[in-house]
Amino acid sequence: MEKSVNQRKLEKRLRRDTGRAIEDFNMIEDGDRIMVCLSGGKDSFTMLDMLLSLQRSAPVNFELIAVNLDQKQPGFPRRVLVDYLQTLAVRFQVIEQDTYSVVKRVVPEGKTMCGLCSRLRRGALYNFASQNGMSKIALGHHRDDIIETLFLNMFHGAKLKAMPPKLLTDDGQHIVIRPLAYCREADIEKYSRLRNHPVIPCNLCGSQSDLQRVAIKNMLREWERTYPGRIENIFNSLQSVVSSHLLDSEAFDFRGLQSELLADSMESYPEIEAVECKKVRWLING
Repeated sequence: MEKSVNQRKLEKRLRRDTGRAIEDFNMIEDGDRIMVCLSGGKDSFTMLDMLLSLQRSAPVNFELIAVNLDQKQPGFPRRVLVDYLQTLAVRFQVIEQDTYSVVKRVVPEGKTMCGLCSRLRRGALYNFASQNGMSKIALGHHRDDIIETLFLNMFHGAKLKAMPPKLLTDDGQHIVIRPLAYCREADIEKYSRLRNHPVIPCNLCGSQSDLQRVAIKNMLREWERTYPGRIENIFNSLQSVVSSHLLDSEAFDFRGLQSELLADSMESYPEIEAVECKKVRWLING
């Protein structure tokens, strides 16, 4: 009985966090046809559950189509996913594209495969979305994925950039949403285990223990163990950005800044030449 109560509480929390993210970022609108991308992992299974649950009580009408990409990995248990989806009241489609062979042929042994694999997978899913009139593409990334991406971009890309909950693709053709943006990975993992989702591991890149994302995940896990609440603060900081206290002159007009005293002096003495203006600016601002 206690386990059942805990499961209900957990599901309620995940449903609440998912609904809040959808509302905050206007992810779903009336009449949407949403392609729910299923990888066979715990995150995408949980996302589908949450969207189906919210669909039943949502104030707007929207359609869900679950889509899995069969990448032709050896031993991929396709029937497991198909059999599971047939038990749900949801339309689904399995599309086939041999990205596995391409990645294995192009990426040298021992090198990270995720980059190329992700691009090929994304291209196949975007093509399907275009051909079938999907208005939104839902991905199962969660709060921890967003935080990890922030540090990956900082450490390896020298950019202060995370993973947006909603974005327009570069070609302007698709809206991608991440309904689990507020959900913790620990909650998702526990929920998926309780739901007994038929999780299908990725044997292409999942076994690469030297991935940079794994290193970041371990770093964050250690931080949270040593300093409880730090991860929550990091995530909250992504929602409270003060661009005037960073160093990006494209995001904030530092060059146009001037004190009120300088502005008053320019209005009082319009005849001051540009050179003199610069001197006044240096005198006032030090």
